[in-house]
Amino acid sequence: MKKLLIYLKDYKKETVIAPLFKLLEASFELIVPLVMAAIIDYGIASEDSSYIMKMCLVLVLLAVVGLTCSITAQYFAAKAAVGFSAKLRNALFKHIESLSFTELDTIGNSTLITRMTSDVNQVQSGVNMVLRLFLRSPFIVFGAMIMAFTVDVKAALIFVITIPLLSIVVFGVMLISIPRFKQVQAALDKVLGKTRENLAGARVIRAFNRQEQENLEFKESNNLLMNLQLLVGKISALTNPATYIIINAATLAVIWVAGEEVFQGSISQGDVVALVNYMSQILVELVKLANLIVLVTKSIACGNRIQEVFEVSPSMDKDISGKVEEIYGLDGTNSIEFNHVSVKYEGAAEESLSDVTFTAKKGQTIGIIGGTGSGKSTLVHLIPRFYDAFSGTVKINGKDVKEYPLTQLREKVGIVMQKAVLFKGTIAENLRWGNEDATEDQLWAALETAQAKDVVEKKEGMLSYKIEQGGRNLSGGQKQRLTIARALVKDPDILILDDSASALDFATDARLRKALKELPGDKTVFIVSQRTSSIQHADQIIVLDDGAVAGIGTHDTLLENCDVYREIYESQFKAEEKGGR
Repeated sequence: MKKLLIYLKDYKKETVIAPLFKLLEASFELIVPLVMAAIIDYGIASEDSSYIMKMCLVLVLLAVVGLTCSITAQYFAAKAAVGFSAKLRNALFKHIESLSFTELDTIGNSTLITRMTSDVNQVQSGVNMVLRLFLRSPFIVFGAMIMAFTVDVKAALIFVITIPLLSIVVFGVMLISIPRFKQVQAALDKVLGKTRENLAGARVIRAFNRQEQENLEFKESNNLLMNLQLLVGKISALTNPATYIIINAATLAVIWVAGEEVFQGSISQGDVVALVNYMSQILVELVKLANLIVLVTKSIACGNRIQEVFEVSPSMDKDISGKVEEIYGLDGTNSIEFNHVSVKYEGAAEESLSDVTFTAKKGQTIGIIGGTGSGKSTLVHLIPRFYDAFSGTVKINGKDVKEYPLTQLREKVGIVMQKAVLFKGTIAENLRWGNEDATEDQLWAALETAQAKDVVEKKEGMLSYKIEQGGRNLSGGQKQRLTIARALVKDPDILILDDSASALDFATDARLRKALKELPGDKTVFIVSQRTSSIQHADQIIVLDDGAVAGIGTHDTLLENCDVYREIYESQFKAEEKGGR
């Protein structure tokens, strides 16, 4: 949590002014009981109405000045807290963006969303309240005790006993609560993860009539969160009654001791009222402090959780800008080499890819085929370094991909993911993701190659047509074609289509492959597919079976020599034959 405070460095003025004005407000508040004592002892006792009016005006003045100080303090505290949270959220988002797929897979989306939203908001509230109350409450507590000594030493000794007892209660609750709040936030992560999973898979859940089971599982997670929150609530709830008992007992003691001294003539009736007022101020401020500590406890737990994300280092090197001049560009890509490459995901028991070796030359089309879970996507994700090889090397132009700056490497690679993802905005804005300066002619050319021109032409506004978040207002095939067009607008030297034509019919798929062949620039194209028809004209086909290479060659060669490929082809060819009859 301490490391996060660096994001307050631009708000040094605010972090000083806010507590300072709160202390000024507290100082005026400590004067009020003395003014009340004076009104009782001099104004009421002597029935001097003018004196009473004068002192009432003093009280009003103290209230106005205190209110002004309070508003000023709250303004600067809020400014510092909001600015701090904005910088923290930006830094956290930037850090998450720097993480590789390995770290993102390990941490989980629901956890990161909780850190970015709920946890940052909780820390913001904590900073705000600390600036406003963390100095004010102790100042009033100890200030009231000191002022009590100026009134009567004997009665003030009760304050000396009361304050440590209250501190034990307050800080004891805090120490017990902190670990529990961490458990609450972890349980909240599980509930958010379950919610996200259910919303994403709503159609599948209904298709398999799993609503009742999913409701039960969600109820279990939700009940766990509820029980933890109730436990923390019960612990925190002890603070107020315990402090009230101590304070009320202390108030009775003050009245008892001070009452005897009034009869003896040692102190006045106004002094007794002042002492009781100071005890009441201590009560109010310690209740505030107790609530503040509960809030700060939550904030610390959330801050530590945010810090945990910051402490996750990217498994891949950042841009090695110092070596750029030593690495020639990718414009002249001659080959992509996989040399005995193996991949093992974080926490996995077995390798996803084992001993993969092949070479793809410039201008070639490489087909990659295999059963579900055979490692097709994993293989192509190694080229732009979404993941790194567990062993072996992936080389471009004879240089290990790890030696290239990530930005330079990924600028030359265009990839269309298995899941078509579009962002909220116009079609033109989505297409320009890889090339912000692309002209409309370039956009239309990419759309024509991706077989998406007719789709856009039918939309109202064409390139200005608004796409909803996630492309909800488009069909699966339309989204796939637009994501292919987006990759083409980037004009990459290496184009990877990761099973990105699965929603296209065979005729559209064939036209797409033909158009890709006619692209200028001798691009190296990787086509990942489960259809043999999509890759049978590739210059080289790599057949994967359970993470291992089952065969490499052309369509005809593999039909003769690779049992896995022949089995896939025959199953699909016969199915197509039946479908054509």
